Amino acid sequence: MHPYRTHHCAALRPSDVGETVRLSGWIHRKRDHGGLLFVDLRDHYGLTQCVVETSSDIFKIAETVHNESVVTVTGKVVARSEETANRDLPTGEIEIRIETFTVQSAADMLPLQVNSEMDYPEETRLRYRFLDLRREKMHANMQLRSDVVTSLRRRMTEAGFTEFQTPILTSSSPEGARDYLVPSRIHPGHFYALPQAPQQYKQLLMVAGFDRYFQIAPCFRDEDARADRSPGEFYQLDIEMSFVTQDDVFQAVEPVLHSLFEEFAKGRSVSPLPFQRIPYDEAMLVYGSDKPDLRNPLRISDVTEAFDGSDFSIFAKAIAKGAVVRAIPGPGTSDRPRSFFDKLNDWARDEGAPGLGYIVFAEGAAKGPIAKFLDASRLAILREKSGVGDGDALFFACDKPDAAGKFAGIVRDKLGRDLDLLEKDAFRFCWIIDYPLFELDADGRVGFSHNPFSMPQGGLEALEKEDPLTIKAYQYDIVCNGIELSSGAIRNHLPEIMYKAFAIAGYSQEDVETRFGGLLNAFKFGAPPHGGVAPGLDRIVMLLADEPNIREVILFPMNQNAEDPLMLAPSEMTAERLHELHLRVFLPKLKKE
Repeated sequence: MHPYRTHHCAALRPSDVGETVRLSGWIHRKRDHGGLLFVDLRDHYGLTQCVVETSSDIFKIAETVHNESVVTVTGKVVARSEETANRDLPTGEIEIRIETFTVQSAADMLPLQVNSEMDYPEETRLRYRFLDLRREKMHANMQLRSDVVTSLRRRMTEAGFTEFQTPILTSSSPEGARDYLVPSRIHPGHFYALPQAPQQYKQLLMVAGFDRYFQIAPCFRDEDARADRSPGEFYQLDIEMSFVTQDDVFQAVEPVLHSLFEEFAKGRSVSPLPFQRIPYDEAMLVYGSDKPDLRNPLRISDVTEAFDGSDFSIFAKAIAKGAVVRAIPGPGTSDRPRSFFDKLNDWARDEGAPGLGYIVFAEGAAKGPIAKFLDASRLAILREKSGVGDGDALFFACDKPDAAGKFAGIVRDKLGRDLDLLEKDAFRFCWIIDYPLFELDADGRVGFSHNPFSMPQGGLEALEKEDPLTIKAYQYDIVCNGIELSSGAIRNHLPEIMYKAFAIAGYSQEDVETRFGGLLNAFKFGAPPHGGVAPGLDRIVMLLADEPNIREVILFPMNQNAEDPLMLAPSEMTAERLHELHLRVFLPKLKKE
């Protein structure tokens, strides 16, 4: 007999009754029922109930060992009675009568309970992540992650893509976040950068003649944590294709994501193919966001016309100075108490807005603090533009176009949640397309709005003849349930267009050649038209696992301060190691109180 196990802890069934077996695992839970001690034994695969009589010498050992100790038990498989069978457990119709019991590794008192879903502070969970990962939900999440990766690799290979691994030590590039830098020992004063994404390398692969590339790629960005973003590192399904249009990319990627989500949906519905495509300008107007949650049925409308020149002077004066008014419906809220609207007004002020004006429509009339300033024709415009009817309320955001749109989007999200309007058990995908290539920064200078390597719509002619702020890019994002899974683009593969685009953004030809010399040089030797996308693996698993925080689907994440409490990273280096790397540390001075 094997020294540790003949079966795993989810394998035994009534057909095994009478066999002598050996199992190894962790003590999940113990229960003393008078003359019998029940021990639930757990391993990676599942759980089996084991039992020993209290009169046995084995009982004395089993009774004293703590939960989460690793033990090996040998015994006979017996059938449970009809009354004691656990139909919710795969092994619930049998149990093991323990004949030998060996403690392989005794556990100390536990800092967190594995057999409970009790919530613990982040610091505790991450410091003892190896225990946290033993918990049923966390263990299932990590198994799901592995299964998703396996499924993605299979689907991408079946779709004709080839997997390659790109370098981890590379040069710094402007991807929109800070790089993690690695000092070079043999090149004093020089640094490698960990890749924020394999962007340039995957484009070089296309120039090298490889047609369809993919990689489960690690990416590193020195940025702050959010619920849907882990500090430090993340993984993405990195994809690049040659001789493709934007539509070709969509047609290649959509079936992979659609079938993946259907595979792991567990009864939840998935957007049918093809996924909806929404121009950026439309997304900002209708949803107030370029990451719209399409489970929310609310739509924003432009009702500036109804207030322009009206007696409601607050909005009318703002409109005269270039403001717009966006309206967000609140269906079925006309009978809500005044406190409902007052709380929303207070919430809006907490969000930095002056308040949240509204009108309530009921029985053919309009009520609320704004309604009295609008005549019948203006109220009719509101009804027509927004689609509201009796029983509904209409909320307003008035500001310059960008600010009004973004705040309206925040209101839309809140109303969708508070009114319980979001479609249940659904994954709703869309592409956001036609992003502007350029935007104005805080200082009023023209800069890239998204990806500097995107091909401008209209090519070189558009860059030379059109207002930069009107030029769209072959740039796109894929969004699911309000979560951006990926950005992508048809790439700018022509040096003359790249020089011109970067010149508009304030880069000289020398700047471009210094910062992107490798990629630019490659483009001078025959580059195919190419494009790609890179859906975030962590966010995909987060959605499939129905987890609100990305930390729940990453094996060993950092905390909110980009620290690893388990491995104590980051850590100080010795003087000898710093000297070897030609580095000196200058710590910031503490501010005097």
